[in-house]
Amino acid sequence: MSEIHPSSTDDYQPRHYEIRIKGHLDEQWADWFGGLTVTLQADGDTLLTGPVIDQAALYGLLKKVRDLGMPLLSVNPVKPDEADAPDVKQ
Repeated sequence: MSEIHPSSTDDYQPRHYEIRIKGHLDEQWADWFGGLTVTLQADGDTLLTGPVIDQAALYGLLKKVRDLGMPLLSVNPVKPDEADAPDVKQ
């Protein structure tokens, strides 16, 4: 039988993610990703960065990317201070 370990309070803290998609996202879509910072990169990609409350919310964001028809390049957890330092912000 497997052991059950008590959860730490960190399990309930939002994790910060950096979601990279191919192509520039028009400004009109920024509100659709409420709470995330939309950063247009010089290489033509878009970064969505910020806190995501849980896995269900992350899957919801990925579904939105899919619905836009833009290729998903990467999804990475980042430290909050890294998420606040984008290359080019618009």
